[in-house]
This record gives sequence, structure tokens and C-alpha cells, in this order.
Amino acid sequence: MDEALIRSLTPSVLTVLVRRGADFAAAEDAVQEALLEAVRGWADDPPRDPKGWLVTVAWRRFLDAARADTARRRREDRVEEEPAPGPAPDVDDTLQLYFLCAHPSLTPSSAVALTLRAVGGLTTRQIARAYLVPEATMAQRISRAKRTVSGVRFDRPGDVATVLRVLYLVFNEGYSGDVDLAAEAIRLTRQLAASVDHPEVAGLLALMLLHHARRAARTAPDGSLVPLAEQDRGRWDTASIAEGVAILQAALARDRLGEFQAQAAIAALHADAPTAAETDWVQIVEWYDELARLTGSPVVRLNRAVAVGEADGPRAGLAALAGLDEALPRYAAVAAYLHERDGDPDRAARLYAEAARKATDLAERDHLTRRAARLNSRRREDR
Repeated sequence: MDEALIRSLTPSVLTVLVRRGADFAAAEDAVQEALLEAVRGWADDPPRDPKGWLVTVAWRRFLDAARADTARRRREDRVEEEPAPGPAPDVDDTLQLYFLCAHPSLTPSSAVALTLRAVGGLTTRQIARAYLVPEATMAQRISRAKRTVSGVRFDRPGDVATVLRVLYLVFNEGYSGDVDLAAEAIRLTRQLAASVDHPEVAGLLALMLLHHARRAARTAPDGSLVPLAEQDRGRWDTASIAEGVAILQAALARDRLGEFQAQAAIAALHADAPTAAETDWVQIVEWYDELARLTGSPVVRLNRAVAVGEADGPRAGLAALAGLDEALPRYAAVAAYLHERDGDPDRAARLYAEAARKATDLAERDHLTRRAARLNSRRREDR
């Protein structure tokens, strides 16, 4: 059974089990056992109804585990009968499963981590990187979340804000990480926008479309990273940009500003500029001010320093950078860029090399290494 089929069937099968009374951790284990059995047996004799087969086998595995655990015997009396054989409804339950995982008994951060791991298909390492914490810390957080929801009936869905956070992180990992999940995140956000009247849902959808529109131009044919200022804007998807801008404008007109709308506004200003030199950096700084007010995020202030450097000069950007923690991810890269623009190639080269050593993404590491090498080469030529 290939990975694509696993990804498409797993959420629906898991949803069926939790609806029928299985606690999340036991349901996840049962589904994994059913998938392993499918891998072993489907190559020679694939079933006519893969989802129905997985539901039946996973439910049996769950019941077997429940009967073997005396602590769960009382819950056994409440579970429904084994689903009858036959075709299972062809319904996409993925978005509903996102809401179920965002359970009120969990903190928002734990709900996001659990959903990314169980439904989004991300590894613990990828989730830890998104949260800027060590992998061991994230593993403990996910384990605690599983223990918290163990034995809890998933009959109270979580809130929209938590689901939006999950979709945002899934998109970011798909946009720049190891697993391509960006299109799936956009699909689910479209579903959410069609069913929920919430301006931040529209803001997130606009943000995704505007970022995704630039995807084809983000890498060179050899796989190397192409910075925004150097991208071929003719390769940007103008239809996605137009759609994203229209969705954003409708959301902003409701005067209920949120962080996703503010981020989308920044992305729209980049998309609207015919060339990098014509970017409206002054207005981008103003939107970063709004975003910093909404989030209080030091990462937002780090990105704001870059915008200030473009709007008011590199010295102003370095001044904006001065109050931030140097341990922030990409701090060294931002400092290197601003020092390079300020005419200090020696310091910039050292900082680019430092940033490359800290980079977790291979393409970004190679890009920073090349920037450092270019400055060092130019310095040797000048001597």
C-alpha cells in the first residue's frame, strides 16, 4: 500500500473509531495495526473496498485490545457493535478529525502538537522545529497529550483558533519542509472557509494562496534556494495571487483584524510589487507593527527588522535588531544581511557562516554557506 493511499484513508478510519467510542490513543494504535496488515496482504489480494476493510480490521484490533485490558472493561459495554461488512461511505473526515483532536481537555499547544503528529503526518522532529523546542521536549508534550485524552470520548470538538494554528503549521512544513503538505493544508482551509464564517479563516486562506503562488520561483533548477528579491516574478501564479488578495480584502473589510490577516497583508504587498525595488517597505513595516501588537512574537520583530532595514536603511534595521535575543532562529542570518548592506562584509561573512551552521533546512544551509563564501572570495580579491 503506497504512502498516498495511507494518507488519504487514515483520517477517515481513525474518525470512525473515535466516533464509536474508542479513546484516541487506542484508536490510533488499532489503525496502525490495520495498516501494517494491509501492507502485508494487499499487494497480492487488494480489497474492493479499502476503507471498509480498514475500518473492520481496525475495529477488531481495538476490541481485542479493550478486552485484554481489564481497566477498560466497563467502557467495553458502551462501545457500539462492529460495523457491518460492506462499502464504507466515501466521506472526507479529515477536517472533522482536526476539530476532534483540538479537544477542550487539551491546552491549545498540546492539541496542535497531537494533531500534527496523528493527523498531519509530521514527525516529532518536524513539529519540534516548528515550535522552536528540542525534539525530546516535543516528544514529552505529545505523550502527555495522548495520556490526557486517553479514555476521553471525542464528542466535544475543539475551537476554530486551534484548528487554524494546526493548518498553518502543516502548511508551513509542507511549504518549506521535508513533506509536501501545502496543497492538503490549502484544501482543508478552503473546506473550513466554506463552512465557518470567521475572518481569520479567510485570512489564513489568503496567506496560504499568496505564499503558494510564489512556490515555483523559490528554488532554482539545481534545487538551491532563491531569495524573494531575486525570484523570477513571471513564474508567480497570478491567479492564486488575485484570489488571495480578493479574499483578504473581503476579510479586512469586516474590521476584525487578526494575525493571519496581517501576515496576508504583508504577503500581498510583496505580491503586488512588479519588482523587488518597487516593494512598499514603509507599508510593510506598518503591518509588521500591527502583527507585533497582535502576537508579541520575537520572530515577528526579527522579520520587522529586515523590513525596517529596507525602508529606512541598514543602520535602522540593525537598531531594530539590537533588542532581540541572538539565540532566535535566523537571527544570525538577518544580522548578516543587514551588516552586508551596511558595508561590513567581514562581519557579514562570519555571521552567514554562523547562520549556516545553525540552519536545519539543507537548502537554507547551502544558501547561507554560498553567501559567506561569496563575501570571503570578494574580500580576498580586494587584497
